[in-house]
Order: sequence, then structure tokens, then C-alpha cells
Amino acid sequence: MKLPRRPPPKARIEIIPMIDTVFFLLVFFMMSSLSMAVYRGMPIDLPKAGTGQQGVRDHAAVTLTKDGQLYLDKQPISLDQLRGRLKELLEVNPELTVVLSADEAVSHGRVVEAMDIARWAGSNRLAIAVKPNQMRREE
Repeated sequence: MKLPRRPPPKARIEIIPMIDTVFFLLVFFMMSSLSMAVYRGMPIDLPKAGTGQQGVRDHAAVTLTKDGQLYLDKQPISLDQLRGRLKELLEVNPELTVVLSADEAVSHGRVVEAMDIARWAGSNRLAIAVKPNQMRREE
């Protein structure tokens, strides 16, 4: 007696494990790209502003601390050296944005002095770093 043979089952591609793997990779690359953000300034207590925006890509961070120290991209620098160093950076990249980060306690005159030096160095793009404020102005 001859028994009938069943046809072998067709191969199937399971899609659910593949979706799980792709989702895991997406989350992994999103989290790792967030941790690669480069902040060149020193940690200071920035003032708050309701119109604050996200940072710019190509920039030089000039930081004024409350104890009077001046930094360029986390390197201590004097006011006399700042102009020359900024001039060198702007010769390499004329589209460079100078981001001025000043502690809340720094006097207005010191901030204006640093802004003036950046302008004398040839910077056409100057930004002031602030913390975003939750309170928006009423329109």
C-alpha cells in the first residue's frame, strides 16, 4: 500500500522579528546621535530668554564666567589674544558664527567688550547663548 505524501511546507519569512530588529536599530542610532552633539563652551549659568533658539552648527564659543575668566572653545584666553585667535578662525571659515556665552552675573560692559572684539576680528555672525524660558510673551 502506497501512502500519499504531503507536500513539504513552503518557507516563510517572519516579518515581526525583522520589524523588532529594525526598530531597535532606529532607537539605538537616534540615541547615539544625540550623545554626539558637541558643545564647545564652558558650563555657566546662562540667562533665560523666551525667544531662544537651538544652537548653530559651525561656531566658535566665547565664554565669560562670573569670576571674570574668558575662554575660547574651552581654552582660557586673554582679551588681547581673543581678537587674533578669532581672526585666524575666520580666515579658515568666513561663515563661522561666534557664540557668546556669558554668565548672568557678568557685567554688561564686559559682554559688550567681547562682542566688540569679535566684530573687530571680522565676525559677521554673532549670537548670544541663552537658556530657553518657558514663559512666552503674550501676543
